[in-house]
Amino acid sequence: MDVQPIIEKINTGLYINGEWRPAEGGKTIDVVNPATGEVLTTVADGSAADAQEAIEVAGATQKSWAATAPRERGEILRRAWEILIERQDEIAAVMTAEMGKPFSEAKGEVGYGAEFFRWFAEEAVRIGGDYTMSTDGTTRLMISHEPVGPAVLVTPWNFPLAMGTRKIGPAIAAGCTMVFKPAQLTPLTSLMLVQALEDAGLPKGVLNVVTSSSARRVVTPWMESGIARKVTFTGSTDVGIGLLEQAAKNVMKSSMELGGNAPFIVAEDADLDKAVEGAMLAKMRNIGEACTAANRFFVHRSIADEFSQRLADRMGAMKVGNGLDEGVEVGPLVEEKARDKVASLVNDAVEKGAKVLTGGAAVDGPGYFFEPTVLTNVSDDSEIRREEIFGPVAPIFVFDTDEEAIEKANETDFGLAGYIFSENIGRALKLSEQLECGMIGLNTGLVSNPAAPFGGVKQSGLGREGGSVGIEEFLEIKYVATPR
Repeated sequence: MDVQPIIEKINTGLYINGEWRPAEGGKTIDVVNPATGEVLTTVADGSAADAQEAIEVAGATQKSWAATAPRERGEILRRAWEILIERQDEIAAVMTAEMGKPFSEAKGEVGYGAEFFRWFAEEAVRIGGDYTMSTDGTTRLMISHEPVGPAVLVTPWNFPLAMGTRKIGPAIAAGCTMVFKPAQLTPLTSLMLVQALEDAGLPKGVLNVVTSSSARRVVTPWMESGIARKVTFTGSTDVGIGLLEQAAKNVMKSSMELGGNAPFIVAEDADLDKAVEGAMLAKMRNIGEACTAANRFFVHRSIADEFSQRLADRMGAMKVGNGLDEGVEVGPLVEEKARDKVASLVNDAVEKGAKVLTGGAAVDGPGYFFEPTVLTNVSDDSEIRREEIFGPVAPIFVFDTDEEAIEKANETDFGLAGYIFSENIGRALKLSEQLECGMIGLNTGLVSNPAAPFGGVKQSGLGREGGSVGIEEFLEIKYVATPR
């Protein structure tokens, strides 16, 4: 598939107050194809001055946008959903070219991500309130929900379409203006998303976008502006903690979707067909570059050998290559240092006694490929036990009792997603109650759904995205008392 003609049509400037324009000084960033190492194009490299202009526009537009009818906001999102679906193949091809995931997965992400616009189009007209009486009957109590105000949106590279729609959708529905910093590695997909919203009729000044080679250079002025009233971030826990510290200075409403270290528990009564299929979904979605990816496999000793071999057979048979090529199931990791980190984790595990059932090594370039890998006999002191892998590697640990499995699964600072496979529903529910995660896949390897609340506990974040609660992150509660 030749993606270059599509890329040449993309607006690659900053988008401020409804206009596409170059960055201050005309500076640009290279966008690189991780499958080839070649430069696809360049995008604007925004400055602190560009960022300041963007947040001032968002602040100036907030009052008029908040007064827009909920139905109008919903219809814009509905039209944007339709446009994304119409452009699904083109957006997917660009996504694959700039971040590596196979085209079929990228196309699936566009469909999934677009659904957030359709979902929040419907939520926009359902923002409610309450009217009640004080207990002594003397006062009317009226409660309303109002937009929190200008919001700072910062998204990661691994799901460049869905992470954008998951934040932009509820902000538009709630009546919030936005400043948006897409990931440096995958700006093209985000810019195509912005174009879809412009084409859907989003008024100028509501969404302002600054691409940049330095997130700090752009986001810090936003956080310190005193204009922004909300920040939503998806990315590493370390960066999230820094943003929370900045948010505290202006007491900004915050939602954070941070790191993960997802356990995948396979009990001895599990259906192995379901468990292996679930493991493939939970591990290999997005080449393992997902915060929800199964990171540690805990398998009952009685079935560990069979499960491990079956998983190795499946993963070892996957076709590795450029995600735009026919039949490819595993694309490159997003950049060289990502591949090197995965290689380092695998090498450390092997040096400490792990057995490689399949894979285990980087693939010669060009591109940043790593073989789908299954490790057994992994020691408890291996770095891969503690670190988020973000790659196509499945380390398998054994357990003898449910208590041991839960103890091992919970011995992490993270708690985003977890997975449990058992045919005993009582046992499965008990395990899910004990697992310290915000989301659990019970006999399934896929938990993400626009209609469900997405988020974690402990150092995996604050707040939820999606579902009926997703819009609440962009609303404030106002209470009015009046004598009866």
